[in-house]
Amino acid sequence: QVQLVESGGGLVQAGGSLRLSCAASGLTFSTYAMGWFRQAPGKEREFVAGISWSGDTRNYADSVNGRFTISRDNAKNTVYLQMNSLKPEDTAVYYCARDRSGLGARVLDVYDYWGQGTQVTVSS
Repeated sequence: QVQLVESGGGLVQAGGSLRLSCAASGLTFSTYAMGWFRQAPGKEREFVAGISWSGDTRNYADSVNGRFTISRDNAKNTVYLQMNSLKPEDTAVYYCARDRSGLGARVLDVYDYWGQGTQVTVSS
């Protein structure tokens, strides 16, 4: 049974930083690409960042490129999202998910398992 558990969310002032973690179990983690998405109230879930199984390929949404960094530790079955220079518009529930495509893709349809999400709130 695949389980993804996010942690690290919280309340931070604009300009601050947070690091999200996603611990995976029930899968051969090192063979799957992973991604981070977010969903703000009243909005659709949107792609934030994706990483290939090896970590060699990383994709970012334009809105976070240069501020967020996705990484993974296959020995710990964990994927991370380092978020710097946070803005109020980054406020959302953040989800990690498993990517079937292997590429860290931007499209939601290739992600088949999701965590429960962690709330990130950025105050102005």
